[in-house]
Amino acid sequence: MLVESNSHSPVSTQSQFRTAAQSGEFLITAEVAPPKGGDPSHMIKMAQALKGRVHAVNITDGSRAVLRMSSVAASVILLQHGIEPICQMACRDRNRLALQADLMGAHALGIRNILALTGDPLKAGDHPDAKGVFDLESVRLLKLIGKLNSGFDANDKPLTDGVTDLFTGAAVDPQLKSWSGLQRRFERKLEAGAQFFQSQLITDFERLEKFMNEIAAGTNKPILAGIFLLKSAKNAQFINKYVPGVHIPETIIDRLAGADEPLQEGVKIAAEQVQLARQLCQGVHMMAIKREDLIPKILDLAEVQPLKS
Repeated sequence: MLVESNSHSPVSTQSQFRTAAQSGEFLITAEVAPPKGGDPSHMIKMAQALKGRVHAVNITDGSRAVLRMSSVAASVILLQHGIEPICQMACRDRNRLALQADLMGAHALGIRNILALTGDPLKAGDHPDAKGVFDLESVRLLKLIGKLNSGFDANDKPLTDGVTDLFTGAAVDPQLKSWSGLQRRFERKLEAGAQFFQSQLITDFERLEKFMNEIAAGTNKPILAGIFLLKSAKNAQFINKYVPGVHIPETIIDRLAGADEPLQEGVKIAAEQVQLARQLCQGVHMMAIKREDLIPKILDLAEVQPLKS
């Protein structure tokens, strides 16, 4: 739980997300994009709609290599409004010096949850001529955070002004074509210190079940299945065309195309997927780009109760 201080600095008590994750509770997180500009009011409005329904709100870090406000700054803004963030941190734009500086700063500002990511390629985004850094990738970033939590920097020099206390997660894609590659990458992230996993958009729940039974079984680390709100058949077709590794089945596209109200049909589909995921893993990660306000409705339809205060 996070509370607001009288000053502009957030005060952190025990992380609600970490406590729920470690106690085996069914976890619910949702993704919110930072603003493109200096006004965070829309982001705050979307995140506030999720209060009491999600354990934490993911703040993206230049997702799809598209320019947005700093994920650290946006996470602090949520903290100031009593909303627990999961701050995504990508390796694409920073070297190890900058990553460590941001991680120590995030801790000092009250951020406790970090999702370690490699980062999407720059060619996919709105600044394709920018220079990528990629000094580290997600596995090495996880190891780096583990060092900071133990009181040492990347060069094994002691942190003279206190250790960090960061609860680190990683991304996983159970629908990856290479099963051996999926297993190897997952195991490397586990060994590097990942404490929870959030998945990419899931449409193949048989594949998710196989992943849970054959790769994730016995790890005792929460896996949160990615649930995406599809707004129309056109939206689903766009994702199939432009989002690597994702395939929306024709049956879902046909349902959306044939619906009188495609958005409401998308809400129903997402609710059905939440119910499927609930039988397989410890949580769901909700993605409803620009319609985060519909996530409580999806959870209601899926019969997921509000969080206990």
